[in-house]
Amino acid sequence: MPDHRPEVVDFLLTRRSRPAKTLTGPGPDRATIETILAAAARTPDHGKLEPWRFVVLTGAALPRLSALTRQLGEANGLEPEKCAKDADAFDRCPAVIAVIAAPVSSPKIPEIEQTLSAGAVCLAALNAALALGWGANWLSSWMAYDRAWLTQGLSLGPHEWVAGFIHLGTETSAPPERPRPDMARVTTWQED
Repeated sequence: MPDHRPEVVDFLLTRRSRPAKTLTGPGPDRATIETILAAAARTPDHGKLEPWRFVVLTGAALPRLSALTRQLGEANGLEPEKCAKDADAFDRCPAVIAVIAAPVSSPKIPEIEQTLSAGAVCLAALNAALALGWGANWLSSWMAYDRAWLTQGLSLGPHEWVAGFIHLGTETSAPPERPRPDMARVTTWQED
């Protein structure tokens, strides 16, 4: 029988993200964030290209990005409520990990596989944070693709974008349960 880890399976079957609006300080320290990043970096990346990287946002970076989100959101004509919600996620959480999709030119590994790897990195970081006892949420929104926000906010290259913002903090309330997929509806078995 393979090495069985029932506690890990139980965690995966019961894990729940913590809404960013319910997170506050304190947040994880640098050593804990480095552990989260190390866990996330173990994600398969098809060809060892590492088509992603991390930008850890703490301290003054968060209110700066909140202000930029409000400024560019308004300039883009977004509803004030949307701008406020997206900006507040940076104001509220004491730490955010931006997982940067950074596709690499490769004759063997298509960009879609590199994008999927970046998404898997987001989930691995989220699960590592939750497993370490922190409140965590994976968000994106329009800022993840807005070239002005990416350039001014994170100094990203023209080929880079945000696969996800992993918001980290201390949860202030129990996360709500949500309906889960009907497994019979989303699963097809092919046995011959």
